[in-house]
Amino acid sequence: QFRLAESGGASAQTGGSLRLSCEVSGNTGRSNCIGWFRQAQGKEREGLATIHTGGGRTSYVDSVKGRFTISHDNSKRTVYLQLDNLKLEDTAMYYCAAYSGFRYPATCANFSPPDFNVWGQGTQVTVSS
Repeated sequence: QFRLAESGGASAQTGGSLRLSCEVSGNTGRSNCIGWFRQAQGKEREGLATIHTGGGRTSYVDSVKGRFTISHDNSKRTVYLQLDNLKLEDTAMYYCAAYSGFRYPATCANFSPPDFNVWGQGTQVTVSS
């Protein structure tokens, strides 16, 4: 089994930017699909973006398209989430998660939390005006 560790969460002002990191450790086997999720206080966990680490295909939910960018650096075993033009409603705990098996690029475009079975501990993003 492998592990995920998020970092980069911080306090920021509206309109600002942050870059979150998700470092992968351990043997990932055939796992090739990682996503970013967030959960605001009192709300359900929601998917934001996914990346297929085999070919680099990315997918986003409509609410973050154009503001968030997911990327990966295989040499560093790290997946990033760049958050730009931050809004108050972006305040949440951010998690990265992976599916431990193999996925084709099309099936990696999946933002349902139950379909990801390896989770990090989360990193807090707080946006203020």
